[in-house]
Amino acid sequence: MTSSIHAETRIQPAGSPSIASDASKTGRLDGVDLARALAVLGMFVSHTGPALVLSELGRKAGAPAHFLEAVSDGHASILFATLAGVSLALLTGGSRPHNGVARRRDRARIAVRAAILFVLGMALAQISTEVIVILSFYALYFLLALPLLRVPPRFLAVLAAAWAVAGPVVSFFLRREVEGSEGTGGGALMFRDLTSLSDAGPGLLRLLLDGTYPVMTWMPFVLAGLAVGRLDLRSTTIRLRLLAAGVALAVVGSGGSWLALHAFGGLEALQPKLDFMRPVAAGLAMEPLDLMQRSNLGTVPTDTPANLLLDGPHSGTPFEIVGSVGCALAVLALCLLVGGRSRTLLAPLTAVGALSLTAYAAQVVALRFLPPEEAMAAHPWVPLLGFVLGAVVFCGLWRRFLGRGPLERLMHWASTRASAALAGSGAATLTTPDPAPDRS
Repeated sequence: MTSSIHAETRIQPAGSPSIASDASKTGRLDGVDLARALAVLGMFVSHTGPALVLSELGRKAGAPAHFLEAVSDGHASILFATLAGVSLALLTGGSRPHNGVARRRDRARIAVRAAILFVLGMALAQISTEVIVILSFYALYFLLALPLLRVPPRFLAVLAAAWAVAGPVVSFFLRREVEGSEGTGGGALMFRDLTSLSDAGPGLLRLLLDGTYPVMTWMPFVLAGLAVGRLDLRSTTIRLRLLAAGVALAVVGSGGSWLALHAFGGLEALQPKLDFMRPVAAGLAMEPLDLMQRSNLGTVPTDTPANLLLDGPHSGTPFEIVGSVGCALAVLALCLLVGGRSRTLLAPLTAVGALSLTAYAAQVVALRFLPPEEAMAAHPWVPLLGFVLGAVVFCGLWRRFLGRGPLERLMHWASTRASAALAGSGAATLTTPDPAPDRS
């Protein structure tokens, strides 16, 4: 679920060879890399956190473990998706979108990166036993964003808001027609889904409608990020406004869901389901509503429209989308405010963000080799701390001495050369050179 997966966090204003900003000499926005790093750490918590390790054996974790789980569950992947939109904007010129040959080059690079991510996503999904891999969904987000690269940020924001409200409703009724009142199981695309026409149809439906990160309910995150990336993210004023907007959206999303459930009759509509879930919730020492909020894998069941009033992680409702976009924007704004002021101190973390595709893929592979659950439960914090320490050390050293990460380097190499061929020979002269290792 990462976001350097795709684009460089470079600022490339047209006709401006030098940029007075908090970015490094390579032009990177450290705050964007820092936000990606937090998303990577949140991903580690979601997949190896002590609350998850102990819950697999029916045991309860302490308050700190549950707090980390609550903060990261659903939010890490949405932060990645929002940052994907920001990266697309920065790759294509930031607040001054590219024109002419440069724009053709940008579109070709994005299309090539999407193709690589699509294949890599299916490969990782094929071997993954713990992670629902998002990369194939990312590929589709990128392709759908191509016609919107020249759209002004205000229109993008309006489009994101409209899609956030309408997308889940349209998804709900489309899925009801396709699946009846059955719940959806989420999931990602694998190679075996493309082995026959009978498998390809459900696979495509998973990408668009009923997977864990479907286009119908996840494009608002990318659109919001694309709108933000078109702003002058070097401006302190913009950063503060972004923070305020993020907090406001988070309150609207979470508060709106609470009001809809508790003040406008939502709980009454859900009461039969809550009563049905009560014995299971009691066995887990949870309230039925909390269990319902945490029981989704990308979309809500289609048995009652009242499900759209929830805002739990991976529910794909309007309230979750609005609130989670707000959280993502607030985190990005804070990272932008902090990232340029403590570059040396935060360098190990920003390196994780800069190598997030490598960190993501390595995590998917490494999860296959974890010890049995009983062994991990004896020291439930060790897996998480091991992943965090390993990522910080590896990414910090690699970036310092070698620059781009291994998968990031492959992505850059393939996309720039393919774009030069696809967009015309003039594009080759506009390709950003590989940065020297940061030794500052």
